[in-house]
Amino acid sequence: MSFINPFALLAMAAVAVPLFLHFFNLRQPRTVEFSSLAFVKELQASAVQRVRIKEWLLLALRMLAIASLGMAFAQPTLTSELGGVGASAPTAHAVVVDNSLSMSAEGRGGTYFDRAIQKAQGVLETVEEGDEALLWPTARSGARGLEPTTNTGVVRQSLAELEPRAGASSLAAAVGQAADAASQADTPQTVVSVVSDLQASTLGDSVAVEVPDGVQVQLLPVETRTQSNVSVSDVTVTSRIVEVDQPVQLEATLTNHGPDPLDDYVASVYLAGDRVAQATATLEPGLETTVSFTVTPQTRGWLDGAVVTEDDAVPVDDRHHFALHVPEERRVLMVRGEGQDTRYLDLALSSEMVADRIAFRTTAIDERELASAELGRYDAVLLAGPRSLSSGEVDALTRFVDRGGGLLLFPNAQARPEDYNALLGGLNAGSFRGFSGALSGDQTVASFEQVDLQHPLFENIFQKRRREEASVEQPDLYYIMNIRPSGRSGQTLIELSNGRPFLHEVRHGGGRLLLTAVAPTRAWSDLPVRGLFVPLLYRSVYYLSATPSVAGEQLGAGRPTELRVRGVPPEASVRLEGPDGVEVTPEQRTLFGATLVQVGTTLTTPGLYDAQAGSTRVRRVAVNVNPAESNLRAASPEDASERLRTATGASVRALAAAETDDLEETLRTRRAGTELWNVFLLLALVFLAAEMLVASQWVPETASS
Repeated sequence: MSFINPFALLAMAAVAVPLFLHFFNLRQPRTVEFSSLAFVKELQASAVQRVRIKEWLLLALRMLAIASLGMAFAQPTLTSELGGVGASAPTAHAVVVDNSLSMSAEGRGGTYFDRAIQKAQGVLETVEEGDEALLWPTARSGARGLEPTTNTGVVRQSLAELEPRAGASSLAAAVGQAADAASQADTPQTVVSVVSDLQASTLGDSVAVEVPDGVQVQLLPVETRTQSNVSVSDVTVTSRIVEVDQPVQLEATLTNHGPDPLDDYVASVYLAGDRVAQATATLEPGLETTVSFTVTPQTRGWLDGAVVTEDDAVPVDDRHHFALHVPEERRVLMVRGEGQDTRYLDLALSSEMVADRIAFRTTAIDERELASAELGRYDAVLLAGPRSLSSGEVDALTRFVDRGGGLLLFPNAQARPEDYNALLGGLNAGSFRGFSGALSGDQTVASFEQVDLQHPLFENIFQKRRREEASVEQPDLYYIMNIRPSGRSGQTLIELSNGRPFLHEVRHGGGRLLLTAVAPTRAWSDLPVRGLFVPLLYRSVYYLSATPSVAGEQLGAGRPTELRVRGVPPEASVRLEGPDGVEVTPEQRTLFGATLVQVGTTLTTPGLYDAQAGSTRVRRVAVNVNPAESNLRAASPEDASERLRTATGASVRALAAAETDDLEETLRTRRAGTELWNVFLLLALVFLAAEMLVASQWVPETASS
């Protein structure tokens, strides 16, 4: 117990006054006894004893009444766990305000965030002279008030400027950071007040949070209600080949965070500002649903895209941004093998053939120049029958594929098996097992047995006669390379009648390798003069060059990550330009064929960001709301307290809803302790009333004659 007005205890000395008066009144004058009165003593013996008992009772009641009045004026309190030494101890108040996007949901009497601001203002009203205060939002944006200050006006101004935004940290992390900052204040005690909707999905993560010893944490929950909300957690471009006036397949993942199923729910796709597709689905509560769309881009370049859902409780997550890349041109490096006839490839990829139709920019070099080529500058590399590959070239090609490049390999009849096998082994593609047939022969050694028509490479190549069938042209094959796939990461797209692959795909790292069993010359087959050759070559180049660039990366707002950006000119730095004029120049370093950009927590505004190198846009990145913020389910105050206590190791106590009705008074009481002056005042009145009752009912005792 402590006393707010301890000097009033001096008045307790007045308790001795009735005692003094009592003993003073006991003094009797000396009496002379007469024999005729002796018998009276015997008659009054028992009456005198009863009188003394009543006198002592009145004395006790008067002393207790005075003592209770003295205690009431001293204002005793039962010291709370937050107060420690009562109201006289200076305190550092850290006010953690949850301004994550979930706080924008509508509640009773406004949004959750409106209620949070009112509660935070109530906390600041309890700041007294000698105290310090700071404001710590969960989603920071360079706001003032991140250091303790005695000027609460600065903190109030920062509070007024707050608004819900993306990129909020977990509540546990914010508590730890605020406690650490508040502990720097020169005060004997620190109290962290957390105003939040206690969203269960963002309370904490696996990262341990340290809170300084002695810091007390109190939760001030904002009243919430069950809300219906649908979020888009992911958008994927499933088509690997994206071209103008060609259909592109998209998939969006929708999650119903509400308690009820949603029938015929509508989601739309916007491309370059126009709605281009729409789909409906039934969304079960708490489950993810994949919705498919087909869009047809009309222009080249990086196109702004968004999947938009119906209006609901949290408007900020109703639009999920993505970027669709229709390349202005595809940079292709063709490596001519020594002694290899590449005239059919040269003709097919010539500017006359691709002008105004296909955006290829082909650079041709001889095999001996491969070692010095900067592969990172190209989207796809065509190895047109290399005779040999050095270990350095094998390593460079392997890294190129691993980091997202596409590689197309045509064989050479004079190839060194050990060189080819070194490359195939580095990509987990299997091995080269010699040749079958005869060069410039006239006898077909194999034919197409099976074609995987479901693969995106063959989309719209073959003419379909019926719904499930397609007409596949059969070239004459005279001489073929025998490929033995590894079976681990490969897929045969065209299988020959002898069981060997004619066209085989291998996925490695972020890129792909396509292996062909014949060289593009008439000596191996008549494929170069068939109608299949040019479409198959174009689709292969499309497919390989699209590996890293069909869509831009999708980042979480405020979440640190890395970007590998290709096509950055030497000595140029990458900067990110986003919506509302946001511009960031992150840390970066040059790697093999790319620039590694370290994106920190600065991208907090959802939208599309352009990666600029000088005046050139080299990439477009989508920043979206963290999906965890879309789940509005709130934890109970008890559960939230336990989870924060486990995450931080601090003493955490939640205020009940009834205690927050008069928050300022509740906090003052909790800080100073539970005041007992009213209890002692009531006791004083009770004792005085009892004294009056006893005194009024006391009839003096008389002796009968």
